Amino acid sequence: MGETKDIFLEKSKIKVNDSKHRKTIAFNIDKYNAAVINGKHQYAELEIARKRAKNIKWKAIEELDKNLENFEKKFSEHGGKVIWAEDAEEALAAIAEICERAKAKTIVKSKSMVTEEIHLNAFLEKMGIESVETDLGEYIQQLDGEPPYHIVTPAMHKSKEDIATLFHEKLGTAPNLSPKELTLIAREKLRSKFLTADVGITGGNFIIADSGAISITENEGNGRLTTSLPKIHIAIVGIEKVIPSLKDIAHFWPLLSTFGTGQKLTVYNTLFFGPRTTNELDGPEEMYVILLDNGRTNLLRSEVRESMYCIRCGSCLNACPVYKNIGGHSYGTTYSGPIGAVITPHLTSMQENGHLSFASSLCGNCTEVCPVKINIHEMLLENRSIYVDEGHSEMKEKIGWKLFKAGVSYRPLMNLASSNIKNKVFDKLFAPMWGDSREVPVFPKKSFAKLWKEHQKSSKD
Repeated sequence: MGETKDIFLEKSKIKVNDSKHRKTIAFNIDKYNAAVINGKHQYAELEIARKRAKNIKWKAIEELDKNLENFEKKFSEHGGKVIWAEDAEEALAAIAEICERAKAKTIVKSKSMVTEEIHLNAFLEKMGIESVETDLGEYIQQLDGEPPYHIVTPAMHKSKEDIATLFHEKLGTAPNLSPKELTLIAREKLRSKFLTADVGITGGNFIIADSGAISITENEGNGRLTTSLPKIHIAIVGIEKVIPSLKDIAHFWPLLSTFGTGQKLTVYNTLFFGPRTTNELDGPEEMYVILLDNGRTNLLRSEVRESMYCIRCGSCLNACPVYKNIGGHSYGTTYSGPIGAVITPHLTSMQENGHLSFASSLCGNCTEVCPVKINIHEMLLENRSIYVDEGHSEMKEKIGWKLFKAGVSYRPLMNLASSNIKNKVFDKLFAPMWGDSREVPVFPKKSFAKLWKEHQKSSKD
């Protein structure tokens, strides 16, 4: 418990004091926020659209079992195969079996946070299979040996100069290339991989229950190449991504793009109903959908069940003052920012990651910008309560708050303690939690109660 918390605090401290990092993040997030403001103008009644989205997701999660069974039935009728994975181990075993049967040597991947969650690339590397990220941001991160920094923009923390230097070091390109030149180089490197890949692996933005379809939305076209050229397509999707009906997709596609990138609609929006049919010219010969639980049923039965409505737009990360200062890698988890702090303790354990819910100012901005109106800041408070009730707080903190509660509950005791005693108690028990960069509060020599008594006495005199 203490180790992950200490690592988080240490990483956060480093990033907060890294002016270059903060400048890059502020610049990139400001660009996104400006685009989102413009994108929202496409809605005549934005609040109605958000409320409707929340109601649709509420219904989808309330009937999750039926929706997933309906999806499996329909998808199977289209010639696809559904695999249910209780955890990451089962998902990886299923992928290994498919790859071994296909004698796969190269895999291409489109952007997918759920594959990051199960550490797919490392697993495939151990199997001796080359796994290539084809999303430009993910490709940059893979070259640098780093996980994604942001759930929508994996390389948000890198400037164009950083990327040019990386390409120079890893690919031997000329230094100081322009973003356009860097993109063309990445395209050239990746095109050959699409043509030779044995398997294409994607995530999925939505599971459409009544139609047996998987929806993928992207801007680069790499998702379509990943799914149309290899003979096998594997989509790994968290069970919370379900929506009841195909008619709902017209509501969620623009909402996801508006709050994610500020676009009216992302460039490529694709529905996959199964493998290629006899009348189709391209597409995979085999298609598998792995429905991943991996702790999601813990969310389903928890006090933060509403977090399962999340459509992974990333808007709460861009709005969070804590995320803007400490960055995505400080969290040390697949899902960072406010929504990551809510769901990760339930996907893993409260003991290991419950401290993340305390990394919030509780300003409520995350809730304000959520397209499906999830009460994120309230769920952060709920997680804090669970964390304390389960006894994961440090002993020093427990003692400190017990003393604090006793003192403020009994005024004579509070008045009895001198300012020196109060300062020593705070310094001993609370100062480490207060942080090195903030000035420790100093209790005045005279309490308000004492000053008030003196005021009353002087008034009578």
